[in-house]
Amino acid sequence: MLIKQVSVFVENKTGRLSAILNILKDKKINIRALSIADTHDFGILRLITDNPDNAYNALKNEDCTVTVNDLIAVCIGDEPGCLAAIVDLLAKNDINIEYMYDFNSHSNDFASIVLRVTDNLKAIEILKSNDIRLLDIGEI
Repeated sequence: MLIKQVSVFVENKTGRLSAILNILKDKKINIRALSIADTHDFGILRLITDNPDNAYNALKNEDCTVTVNDLIAVCIGDEPGCLAAIVDLLAKNDINIEYMYDFNSHSNDFASIVLRVTDNLKAIEILKSNDIRLLDIGEI
């Protein structure tokens, strides 16, 4: 179960983030999860949307620098140690986590995490074999 993420290069200037979000709003694209990492001059806005293909096309048509990547989303217990267990499991199997972020879930009983890893297919196999619940886009 791969989740498509849209990544957008954002200049660190007043109004630039607003312009990008308004492009998506005007195309009626709903943001389900997001993360932004920045430096002094620019940032990378990472988005999970209800329609990644439309999001990509809308942003590309407005001359944004945009890419689409495949990620994994997992559901873990909302208690101490659950995230550590997942990270340990992947590390023990030589899968590097490039980045991750969480997003709101509709329950207080679990946490939802998006992972960008070096080998999606191997990670999915390992997570499933260890009874880790993977999420699809409909659950985000």
